[in-house]
Amino acid sequence: MSDTHPRPDATPAPAAPTTLVTNISHLTTNDPSHGTGPLGPIHDAALVIEGDRIAWIGESSRAPVTDSHHDVGGRAVVPGFVDSHSHLLFAGDRTEEFNARMTGRPYSAGGIRTTVAATRAATDDELAATLDRHLAEMVRQGTTTTETKSGYGLTADDEARALRVAAARTDEVTYLGAHIVPSEYQDDPDGYVALVTGPMLDACAPHARWIDAFCERGAFDGDRTRAVLTAGRARGLTPRVHANQLGPGPGVRIAVELAAASADHCTHLDDTDVDALAQAATAPEPTVATLLPGCEFSTRSPYPDARRLLDAGATVALSTDCNPGSSFTSSMPFCIAVAVREMGMTPEEALWSATAGGAAALRRTDIGTLRPGARADLVVLDAPSPVHLAYRPGVPLVTDVWQAGRHAWSRPRS
Repeated sequence: MSDTHPRPDATPAPAAPTTLVTNISHLTTNDPSHGTGPLGPIHDAALVIEGDRIAWIGESSRAPVTDSHHDVGGRAVVPGFVDSHSHLLFAGDRTEEFNARMTGRPYSAGGIRTTVAATRAATDDELAATLDRHLAEMVRQGTTTTETKSGYGLTADDEARALRVAAARTDEVTYLGAHIVPSEYQDDPDGYVALVTGPMLDACAPHARWIDAFCERGAFDGDRTRAVLTAGRARGLTPRVHANQLGPGPGVRIAVELAAASADHCTHLDDTDVDALAQAATAPEPTVATLLPGCEFSTRSPYPDARRLLDAGATVALSTDCNPGSSFTSSMPFCIAVAVREMGMTPEEALWSATAGGAAALRRTDIGTLRPGARADLVVLDAPSPVHLAYRPGVPLVTDVWQAGRHAWSRPRS
């Protein structure tokens, strides 16, 4: 008979240390039960970190005794930002392309091939160093969860090695073999789709959680996008879609049809697209509209209409789209400010979309919120309220970042 009781000499696991974060002027929980609106704010607040989780939140006067404490000096605290769309596995530089665009040349998907050539020539160590540098840059700006994609190798070996590098650093890894048709397949796009859905998928699926496709003119049409995502889903990867960035197209409708976790960009939408995203927000496998204002800022393109999506009932996320060509920013605070200024969002909506919205786009419930049981990802702002993220654009407001309960970064004190 098996013994279900611990042996008398068994050593109990040590309790995780507890830290009280106190003197919080405005705590954004993203739990509506704690206050008005979706942000669930608590004023004059505190929270307790135990190990890598939040153990308690509430008013400072009711805080429990802990092993240590950290006084934030009357500053605001928000959940760590969740960047659900980035392209950090690359080499090379596209400064010349950006400079030309600022003098009037329009953006097109073809510039990706410049980065493909540089990435193929890079070593694994060089790719890892670039990824580490940008992940650290993101943490300094309050991002505690980052999704990132392949897509600049476009051979089975190069895509797989990029994903191996990424998987060692983040759980949110996306296979994007269908980023663009590489030069060697320019006259045989169906042959390239066969590679992406065959040997390349075989090499990449073990290292990824997601599969993505750039459904756009100059990249992949609707039929090829559907073929790529369906093949990935059959291998256990959940779809995401680059949709409706450069013009109208089938991307959003395909995303909803295939229960993709997100349709990203959503710049050029008709009423059918908006209705589909609104209905998908309540589906068993919801599709989130992820908006990427850094891309429109960098390419001088029209901004997506967030107000239209929100009023229709769609779930909206904000992300940086950090990449070397069309949006070389890693700053979620910047994207919040642009979304408020240019896309019709309120400061509260933009903050929710950059935290809980990003978590929804990754189908995660343990991040993007500050509640007992959630991962202890939090950001201290040098401001009395999070409205300052939009009110003071470009100002480095992040002073402290906790990531999974670890004090990951502090701004050097003068």
